[in-house]
Amino acid sequence: MTEAYWGDTTPPDIDWRMSAALENVPRGDTDVAEVTSLETAVRTWITLDPEHQRAATLTPEHALQIGPEGAVRHFTGDAIAALAALLPTAGRAAPVDDDPTAA
Repeated sequence: MTEAYWGDTTPPDIDWRMSAALENVPRGDTDVAEVTSLETAVRTWITLDPEHQRAATLTPEHALQIGPEGAVRHFTGDAIAALAALLPTAGRAAPVDDDPTAA
């Protein structure tokens, strides 16, 4: 019998294209939920100031299992940060200055 441990070098399979709602985030004069892809929602969360990051709630189309706790349906704070660390491009929201291919 093989056991999986949180902290394995292989990240879980996540469908970053699935729909997700990012809520409690200011959008103009209101806090309207935005439905977009999971990847876009997490990247948007990364750009928020710390206060709005703490207030935000991320709800993916399907529950995700990213840790030993089991499937998670709603993410906040540190749980969204854990997802951000698993983004396909190592959590970067934008190209870095030393990237010669960056526009």
